Amino acid sequence: MTTIVLIRHGETEWNRSGRWQGQADVPLSEDGRQQAQALARRLKHEGTTFDHLYASDLSRALETAQAIGAALRMPVHPFPALREINVGSWSGLTRTEIMARFPGAFTGFFHSPDGESLDAFRDRVGEGLVHLAQRHPGERLAIVTHGGTIRSMLQYVALLQGQPDPPSLPFIGNTSLTELEVQGGVWRIVRLNDLAHLDGDQAPDMLSPQNESAVVSS
Repeated sequence: MTTIVLIRHGETEWNRSGRWQGQADVPLSEDGRQQAQALARRLKHEGTTFDHLYASDLSRALETAQAIGAALRMPVHPFPALREINVGSWSGLTRTEIMARFPGAFTGFFHSPDGESLDAFRDRVGEGLVHLAQRHPGERLAIVTHGGTIRSMLQYVALLQGQPDPPSLPFIGNTSLTELEVQGGVWRIVRLNDLAHLDGDQAPDMLSPQNESAVVSS
């Protein structure tokens, strides 16, 4: 059995202000760095071990992974296929700003017309997940990536399991742990959005209709 722990990066200023990041290389905020350190301390305290530590090559994910790697004394392997969706002209905008500049957004269409399609994004990150699982059979992997990436991976896994209608997308908090197991092509979610190492609220859920102010309790 292969175990994969999906970890969302720490918070950024754009997360907190409800701005769509996509592949913009926005760094961790000071709060995000503290979140990453809290997660690293938790993993070390719990005696967590991984055989490999992968990360999106965007700096917010890499820095989060580096905090974990330092605590667990293991290298970080950048993996570009784990990047967040390319949101094109929506990058840096809030939901309200997107709807004002792109009439029909979130009602008639759900991704930037000049960005990556949702299906292409799901397939890219889902295939990346399967590739890493097949590369390391029987091992424990940590993958530090993005909220949208984790949501789309879960949808991809649901489709692999033959679910014609993938489940609704869950909230994925900053530095949360989502654990998957795969054996014989069968995927199982062991835990979802584990935030036990954090106190306080989370940055807004970007898919919330009121995302600029809809903080989420952790």
